[in-house]
Amino acid sequence: MTGDGQVTDLNEVLEIAVTALKHWGLPEQQPELIQHRENTVFRVSDSSGEKFALRIHRQGYHTESALKSELDMMAMLADGGLGIPAPMPTNNREYCVEIQSNNSGARMVDLLSWLPGEPLGKTGSPLGLQGKVRQEVFADIGREMARLHNLADNWHPPSGFSRPAWDRDGLVGENPFWGRFWDLEELTGGQRNLLISARDKLRAELQVLTTTEPDYGIIHADLVRENILIGTDGIRFIDFDDSGFGWRMFDIATALLKNNSEPDYVELETALITGYRERRTLTSESLKQLPLFLMARSLTYLGWAKDRRNEPGVASRIPRLIVSAIAECERVL
Repeated sequence: MTGDGQVTDLNEVLEIAVTALKHWGLPEQQPELIQHRENTVFRVSDSSGEKFALRIHRQGYHTESALKSELDMMAMLADGGLGIPAPMPTNNREYCVEIQSNNSGARMVDLLSWLPGEPLGKTGSPLGLQGKVRQEVFADIGREMARLHNLADNWHPPSGFSRPAWDRDGLVGENPFWGRFWDLEELTGGQRNLLISARDKLRAELQVLTTTEPDYGIIHADLVRENILIGTDGIRFIDFDDSGFGWRMFDIATALLKNNSEPDYVELETALITGYRERRTLTSESLKQLPLFLMARSLTYLGWAKDRRNEPGVASRIPRLIVSAIAECERVL
């Protein structure tokens, strides 16, 4: 196991998966490993060939209440017509089960509908889309993001609903949700000072924004390229693991940040905003906050990397994340 409770023994993870499938009436199915990182994901099928994603959650990241809240929210969004994985209830009408393993303790497991489609792209690589399709896709992303926010605003969460908050404390408090980015070891003295200045500016600016205004509410919080699928019949969003409460501009900034090196970034940003405004009000005053939230989002990745540097591939990404964060800070400061 790693420090965050990730199971490293694939045989043990497979045993958890096989045991969990009995709760969904799929005891004879053979799970196919898709991902073994912070969460472990298997693809499984039922007797008719319909595919599902079985998720085994890492320990210590979300409480059982927070996980169940995530699934309740996803069920609401799927029922509302948003293209996302729909939670599948067990034989006992529960969205998730707790499975005991021999070495790693209890693990929470859920089953989601499988969504076809290809990711928008991969972080760090140029977008593969060509021509006007690029702007059309980003307009669709904006429309679907607005639909998500509208559905969330019209929903009354059940009693006990619990998700993290990407608010002032969650972003730039003393212990942000994704870690103290200004303590990253790889920073030079000058870079650290710049990040501390950015942190302090964000603390002051976000203090003015309230968490009761229309621009604050349930958000996806991680709409990066890998979590946006392009299918034959539209855009789909996956991976709601970090979803919670936050400013809607944070969602918009997240979808845009990793595309800012594209030669037509201005056109892509305009397309996304235009699509968003077709389904939801976005005032000029709110839009002026975009650089602030682009900076905030870039800083969260440094905190994320700081606490995960020992995981495969993370350490090699840190220099690129620092360059991105410094650039966003310099634009704002």
